[in-house]
This record gives sequence, structure tokens and C-alpha cells, in this order.
Amino acid sequence: MKELKKGDHFAFEKIFERYSKQLFQFSLSYLKSEEAAEDIVQEVFIKIWNNRKELKTDTSFQSYLFTIALNSIRKYFNQLSRLNELKHDILFDSSGLKSDFDDRSDYQAMLDKLEELIKQMPEKRKEVFIKKKIEEKSLKEISEELNISTKTVEYHITEAMRFLKSEFDKLQIQGLIFFHLFIG
Repeated sequence: MKELKKGDHFAFEKIFERYSKQLFQFSLSYLKSEEAAEDIVQEVFIKIWNNRKELKTDTSFQSYLFTIALNSIRKYFNQLSRLNELKHDILFDSSGLKSDFDDRSDYQAMLDKLEELIKQMPEKRKEVFIKKKIEEKSLKEISEELNISTKTVEYHITEAMRFLKSEFDKLQIQGLIFFHLFIG
């Protein structure tokens, strides 16, 4: 620990080798995703390295590591929850579905379709749409990041929403035709 506090890379590697597999299994047990678990382990060790000078040698280092991991997992779930909420709002706005929206059994399929439709957008429109609707950035922030006018940002968002609404309208019509042909 003393060597790590001094910035010794070899000491850091030894700590990584000792704890990384345990942290990975711990994270995987919550997240059920190897990719997400790897991200958590990486985030934990980045924090350890960045805060190495403030590490306490009189407390359990292992408890400290797992506390950081647990907080990172909580943060991950909060971000995932917020992302799903934003997707729900986009679906609600573009699908035209209202009262029975939350009860639809094909909700996950609609979320998958939303992601597929976003991927089909032209590159710049997709980038603007994600920054506005998923990352919740302002028009001004997006225009500065992409070096385009706010009017251009508005145009891309309007066109993206028009595209989504049109595609979801087609899906509803197809669903009605299917219903009348095969069920009704």
C-alpha cells in the first residue's frame, strides 16, 4: 500500500492481479453482463489510481475496493434506469400510443425497434438526436459541440421525430392488418 501511495506502477499491478477477478465476479453477480462488469472493474481501479495518495493504510483495503464497486454498480443501474425512462418517453411521443402503452406485451419489441430506427438515421441526425433525447443536452450545447447552428439542430430533431412517428404509424397499420387478417 505504501508503494502504491507513492505511485509505484508495479504495486498497482500486484493489487490489480490480486483483486480484479474477485471484483469482476462480484460485479457480474449484480449486472449479469460481462462487458458491464469489466467496465466496473476498470472504473474501480481508475479511482484507486487517481486517489492513491489519499488511501488509508489503517482500514481494510478490500472493503474499500468493494464499496467503490458497489457504488459504481448503483450508478450504472441509475443510468440504465434513466436511459430506459428516456426511451420510454421517445416511444410515447413518437408511437401515438396512449392509455394502453405501458400494458403492451410487445413493449420490449418496440424498444428494440426504436433502437433499430435510430441506427437507420443519417449519421449527423442520429448524433444530434442522441445528444438531445438520450444525453439531454441543450440545443446550444449540441450546436457548439457539433459546430452547427441551433436551427440546424432543431431541424435534425424535428426530422428525426417525424421519421420515428412515420415508422411507428406504419407498424401500427401493419399490426391492424395482421390483426384483421389472422385474428379478427
